[in-house]
Amino acid sequence: MIRSELIQKLTDENPELGLQEVERIVDLFFKEIVDRLSTGGRVELRGFGAFTTRAREARTGRNPRTGEKVPVSAKRVPYFKPGKEMRERLNKAHV
Repeated sequence: MIRSELIQKLTDENPELGLQEVERIVDLFFKEIVDRLSTGGRVELRGFGAFTTRAREARTGRNPRTGEKVPVSAKRVPYFKPGKEMRERLNKAHV
C-alpha cells in the first residue's frame, strides 16, 4: 500500500472527513514518528510494532562501479520490530 492508497481508504471509511483533512492527519502521523525517531526516541504502536533507530559504525565500503574503497560514515538507521499480534497474523497467513 502506498501513501495515496492509505489516504483514499481512510477517506472512504470516514466520509465525514474531507480528503485534505485526511491528508493532514496522515502527514502529521508520519511527521510525529520521524520527529520522535530523530531525537533518539521510540514509537510503539500496540499490536503493530515498534520503531526505533540503530547505530551503524563507520566502515570502508566499495564503489560497485570502480571497486574503489570509499569511507562510509557512522549513522543512525530506522529499525522496525513487528509486534506479537502482527507476527502471529503473518504466520497464520502462510500456514
